[in-house]
Amino acid sequence: MDKSAIGWGSGLLGILIFSGTLPATRVAIGGFDPVFLTAARTVIAALIGGLALGLLRQAMPSRGDFLSLVVVALGAVVGFPLLTALALEHNTAARATVFVGLLPLTTAIFGSLRGGETPHPVFWLFSLAGAAGVAVFALTRGGDGSLTGDLFMLAAVAVCGPGYAEGAILSRKMGGWQVICWALVLSLPFVLLLAAVTRPEDWQVIATPAWMGLGYVSVFSMLLGFVFWYRGLALGGITGVSQLQLLQPFMSLVLAALVLHEAVELPMILAAGFIVLCVAGAKRFA
Repeated sequence: MDKSAIGWGSGLLGILIFSGTLPATRVAIGGFDPVFLTAARTVIAALIGGLALGLLRQAMPSRGDFLSLVVVALGAVVGFPLLTALALEHNTAARATVFVGLLPLTTAIFGSLRGGETPHPVFWLFSLAGAAGVAVFALTRGGDGSLTGDLFMLAAVAVCGPGYAEGAILSRKMGGWQVICWALVLSLPFVLLLAAVTRPEDWQVIATPAWMGLGYVSVFSMLLGFVFWYRGLALGGITGVSQLQLLQPFMSLVLAALVLHEAVELPMILAAGFIVLCVAGAKRFA
């Protein structure tokens, strides 16, 4: 199997893991403050990642890599989780997840700028078409939600794209799991302080589903998903593999309906279906 095929397969596995993030976050904020949830999930993942780095005796990143790791930490490790958690205080997971359809475009743009990739011009048409499908959905205001929640989701997408692209570039040099682990460790002092300040006053009132949601976003969304995702972007190409994120809204909509019993209305299905179709064209011309 060639390197590109391995990259697409690894990227798809990462997206499968990420598809549970918004539904799990929606469950978790039923018991935790969004800021504490963001800090706690990062602390848990950072402790696991730091342990793995130590046990496997990984070398420290070079001085020139630290700025890139900061971009990963601010965008993918802290920024996206925090902004999505805030969005889910206002919107359902089903509505919020459709905005994830914008991530392929932002990731591809930054991947092209930073990674030196030059896909066929038709690729950008498919990528823009997917983004336009999300925009149309947002304008029609399908499903329950608010402008505040939509703006939080747009901000989350804006900060996450650079984090994905920068992490993928570093993965070519350091390895996918090393990149996310070092970014988590770099974030640890800040998120530890944040978790201490925003911790719940009464832990006993937090229900089991909220703990399960925290567990998922800590271990799977914050760590394991990135291992496969960054490896996929590095091997298969950032601009091309990033379009797999167009599949994530559809997967998350299904999970939101099955796990959270949220209404998946016709505008959501149409938007998700359209952007799913765009991934085939984007892959063809990546």
